Amino acid sequence: MDQVNFLEQLVSIPSPSGEEKQVGQFLVEQMTTLGFQAHLDKVGNAVGVMGEPDAGRKIVLLGHMDTVTGYIPVQRRGNLLYGRGAVDAKGPLATFILATARMGAKLQDTCITVIGAVEEEAFSKGARHLAKTMRAPDFCVIGEPSDWECITLGYKGRLCVDYTWEQPDSHSAGEQAGPAEKAITFWNQLMDYAEQRNHGREGHFDTLDPALRDFRTYSDGLSTGVKMSVTMRLPPDFKPEILKRKMRMWAKGAKLKSLPLDMPYRQDDKNNPLVRAMLRAIRAKGGRPRFKLKTGTSDMNTVGPAWGCPIVAYGPGDSSLDHTPDEHIDVEEYKRAIAVLARALETLGT
Repeated sequence: MDQVNFLEQLVSIPSPSGEEKQVGQFLVEQMTTLGFQAHLDKVGNAVGVMGEPDAGRKIVLLGHMDTVTGYIPVQRRGNLLYGRGAVDAKGPLATFILATARMGAKLQDTCITVIGAVEEEAFSKGARHLAKTMRAPDFCVIGEPSDWECITLGYKGRLCVDYTWEQPDSHSAGEQAGPAEKAITFWNQLMDYAEQRNHGREGHFDTLDPALRDFRTYSDGLSTGVKMSVTMRLPPDFKPEILKRKMRMWAKGAKLKSLPLDMPYRQDDKNNPLVRAMLRAIRAKGGRPRFKLKTGTSDMNTVGPAWGCPIVAYGPGDSSLDHTPDEHIDVEEYKRAIAVLARALETLGT
């Protein structure tokens, strides 16, 4: 199978979170052609198995097939392939499939399961299903862009809160504070708390970082209100329940709705067989391996604590292009990543 053509076809199928059925069916068909036992599971994850399910060694390569919204015309410009999902994270997912197809059938007593999960860009519906229903593998690689020479060992956590305040309408010249003012007071208290908590800490992986994602006021002439969405990136060793209690106090009666929580997760062991195999494979292909810790979240936050196995994130692409209108991947880097992962699988499977 032509590596670049496969990725281009994959990127050409729109798959925003919640609308992954078409791309899932495409992946099942392609994986079946490549020798996988493939199917869509109960929640829509595309699952491909290479090797005997009762093999003594089990490896899971967990990517995601959904993207954020926003159409980017799929096109080639030299070595660059443009399109929504090229980096985040269809490039890494295609890498998983093709590396496994290259090496999986040659490995002894090893079963490799490649998964394209649903709704990672929302609240990890696919990964949450796997964490509850799938037995822990011996090793897991999460499909996220890291640059072909880098291995990601951890992600910050995420707490998302929707704030709503509504009150009877009143004249703007009155003494009563309006909903927007109350919401801003809440936001300022949150920012002050984060600033105090972050004092003296270096590096974004160890800081509490609030972000105001949405702010809207509304009125029907009788009542007026405000809706605000806040996302907080959580550092390791942070206790979100303490922050939740403080936010309830600052809200002063406003409605707060917390969305599913992602706790921070980090692979602290840099000397396990998975990490060693990845480092060796990168060096074998001429790279200079480096470790990364990321300030976003991934499905590692969900399956990492549930499975407790050696786990890293890996994949081609520049993560600074995630979610941007300029999203593109260098196809030569993509090819190198396939070769690296195939080499690492060979090491793990022998």
